[in-house]
Amino acid sequence: MIARLVFAYVNFAARKGLALTTADGSAPSPSKELAHRIGVRGETYAYWYLRRHGYVLVARNYTVPGIKGEIDMIGYDGPVLAFVEVKTRSADQSDGPEPEQAVNAEKRHYLTRVARRFLRARRAAAGPWRFDIVAIENRAGKRPEIRLHKGAFTPSSVS
Repeated sequence: MIARLVFAYVNFAARKGLALTTADGSAPSPSKELAHRIGVRGETYAYWYLRRHGYVLVARNYTVPGIKGEIDMIGYDGPVLAFVEVKTRSADQSDGPEPEQAVNAEKRHYLTRVARRFLRARRAAAGPWRFDIVAIENRAGKRPEIRLHKGAFTPSSVS
């Protein structure tokens, strides 16, 4: 019930997009910091979206020292442990690929390595698990479009 209320609030707050605007309503100049802030807003939006859809999240921004890569969110969707990658893209730059396509073979490799370490550390490898992708397209002045892909890819054979 609380997740529904909070997501309703977050969804209302995002009705004009996730990007920050200046006093005159225009978007600030693009920069790495701005992209990071939009990414953080996208992850927060995705967090409450997943909670609203029944996920019980147990970790955010999970990393393993010495291993490249990060898993944005880890949580249970019923009995299945889901490793969730969130990709937020500005739809104003529609010349580029869909957010889902940013999870390429290299990214899947890193996600798989970190996920296997998480499973070993928590002794959870015996239960069912999968990789999900949350794709968010952000349009200036409009509510973000969000897509959830459950079981988006299968893990590679990496230790």
